[in-house]
Amino acid sequence: MNTRFSLHEQFPEAVKAIRALHVFGTDSKLNIIQKELIKIRASQINQCAYCIDMHTRDARKYGETEQRIYLLNAWRETTLYTPAERALLAMTEEVTQIGQQGLSDKTYQDVIAHFGMDGTAQILMAIVQINTWNRIAISLNYQFNK
Repeated sequence: MNTRFSLHEQFPEAVKAIRALHVFGTDSKLNIIQKELIKIRASQINQCAYCIDMHTRDARKYGETEQRIYLLNAWRETTLYTPAERALLAMTEEVTQIGQQGLSDKTYQDVIAHFGMDGTAQILMAIVQINTWNRIAISLNYQFNK
């Protein structure tokens, strides 16, 4: 399976627009690990090997543990994740799988309680952005580093 083309080369304006969705500055309500958990979990759901590889490497670099990375797809069955992380993971799953039920009121309220309105908006945009990248990487057969 070969990469079909590079969106970065063919349509750099599109890449710039997608990157503009990145709303995390110094005033972010999320820490770097929380951001990576969103990226990894959405990429697992979408089965994007390229993004899973990239973001698990990044998470390790930022101090995430192997155990938490390995258990991320079963986060409900472990106590390794904080209540705030559990809320953002639930939101990540519900938004990524939007056609199943949408974002439930319970999850929305949990996320608001932990992150406030600004943090919830930042989480939503992080989920939207990684889902966009997943769809690009899968559609264009992006290959991960072996």
